[in-house]
Amino acid sequence: MPTADAPTPDPQRRPPGGPVLQDSVTEAIEAAFFEELASTGYARLSLEAVAKRAGAGKAAIYRRWPSKLDMTVALATAVAVDAPASADTGTLRGDVLAFLTEAAEALRTPLASRIIPDLLAEGARNPELQQALFTAVRDTRRGKATRMLEHAIQRGELPAATDLELALDFLAGPLYWRLAVVRTPTAPDYLDRLADKLLAAIAAPESGGS
Repeated sequence: MPTADAPTPDPQRRPPGGPVLQDSVTEAIEAAFFEELASTGYARLSLEAVAKRAGAGKAAIYRRWPSKLDMTVALATAVAVDAPASADTGTLRGDVLAFLTEAAEALRTPLASRIIPDLLAEGARNPELQQALFTAVRDTRRGKATRMLEHAIQRGELPAATDLELALDFLAGPLYWRLAVVRTPTAPDYLDRLADKLLAAIAAPESGGS
């Protein structure tokens, strides 16, 4: 999802059989897309409005992306892939705190705070968008978090039988709920306290079923 910095476009991009695409135009369109998406939401977003905001022609968009869905998935994916890899601080607590800090910075970005909830809600109505975002964005982010937990297992900080799927839900859920759903202020030590709670939950032994 969008962060404060837009993804860096590849130089000299050329569609098959087409002209070289100007990076300055591409950057203007990408910035305009996220601004328009935050302003209107996915359902009401039009490529005409994106082109107007970017000061470009509609044809410039179609030379880069064939549809609104393709544009949304491509740009959301680029931001997700461009996000920094999970920090390797040498300890699980340090890694979790770094993960939460980076996620909080992204969720507090004005554009992201409006875009992410909208795309999640739209995905519930648009299976094609939902599947594309799950594959491109969710799986990318969860893959980075999975590696963080696997490193902790290798260091002996977590048991080998740790439920990684449940641990990933713990890592993402509380912070997203606080910053993107209920949007309540947090104390300066909130991320430290959240990191401690998450570590306790992830490392706790599973109770046996009856």
